[in-house]
Amino acid sequence: MSVIKTITKDRVLQITTILMVISLFFARPHLADISFSTLWSILGMMTVIQIFQYLHILDFCAYRLTSRANDTRQLTWMFLALAVVAGMFLTNDVTVLTLIPLYLSIATKYDLPEVLPVTLIGMAANFGSAFTPFGNTHNIFMMNHYAVPTSTFFSWSIPLLIASLALLFLLSLLVKKVPVPTVPVLDIHIMPRPTIITCLVAGLIFAGVLNMIPAWVGAVTAMMLAFGLEPKIVGNVDYAIVLTFTVFFIIISAIRQVPQVSSLISSFMGSEHSVYLTSLVSSQLISNVPTTVLIGKFTTYAAALFLGSNIGGLGTMVGSMCNLLVYKEYTNWSSKSGKHFIPGFFGFNVAGLAILGVVGMLILDFVY
Repeated sequence: MSVIKTITKDRVLQITTILMVISLFFARPHLADISFSTLWSILGMMTVIQIFQYLHILDFCAYRLTSRANDTRQLTWMFLALAVVAGMFLTNDVTVLTLIPLYLSIATKYDLPEVLPVTLIGMAANFGSAFTPFGNTHNIFMMNHYAVPTSTFFSWSIPLLIASLALLFLLSLLVKKVPVPTVPVLDIHIMPRPTIITCLVAGLIFAGVLNMIPAWVGAVTAMMLAFGLEPKIVGNVDYAIVLTFTVFFIIISAIRQVPQVSSLISSFMGSEHSVYLTSLVSSQLISNVPTTVLIGKFTTYAAALFLGSNIGGLGTMVGSMCNLLVYKEYTNWSSKSGKHFIPGFFGFNVAGLAILGVVGMLILDFVY
């Protein structure tokens, strides 16, 4: 019952469901337009992420690393490094849900800067998730939709990661170096056997994303493992994101059959540059996940879409759903008002978007 309540309360799913109902008045969706391999992959990722959270893997790593920081800048660097790596494998959403409360609990206790480090942690999680085929849901969609070879994907993501890390480092230099007391290490015990098994199951899910095995194999195995470890884990899985993607596929299947809408979207898909800029701008308005699914159905310029949608996670609060989680966690855990956070968050994100937006165009022209 609680699972159903959680699903029905999801705002993104509510909005997309309304849009789906409206779209059904214009055309009938085709079953072939629903990418079931993408849905299986997302379900598997959401399940294994909940298992990792249950095992407290990220908490353990965070406390071990941050206990060695001597000043605020060093502490920020450690959080950013962990956010980038965690984003690659645990998605950007889970990374910020774990690391931002931890950072803010330390910052509140020792009166450390909050706005810039928290903003950078969110950016780092987005950058890390963009690097791997399974780091975020729109990368999973692109891998399945375009049947992207693994080598090709990393030829796209490595230049973006290098540019993103350079930007993170430059912005982190704005964090003032102030000595901090040693952060105590909590006594978090890792269960070796479940952790190893979970890593193996995660490998199956990654293999499904890379089209090495059927995607449903990893998802079903992950669900069985979750139920075997602790049945409550199954209830904590984010089923709303799976349903939201299903609804996205239905909406796009319908609007593709409306000549006026199809022609309008197609008019922006004439070149790599137009696809890149369209996905960059669209992400600022409707977020990068629906942007990728929408534009992906109208273009073959996959590399441009990859760059535009992932860089488009910067900028506005809705550029990436992860950004909304950053703000939510800040308001939940900070002793200061969220009104103090928004101007700084927006300013640093827009600056990052402007810089990476130009770099992305250069990557598109001279690297890809």
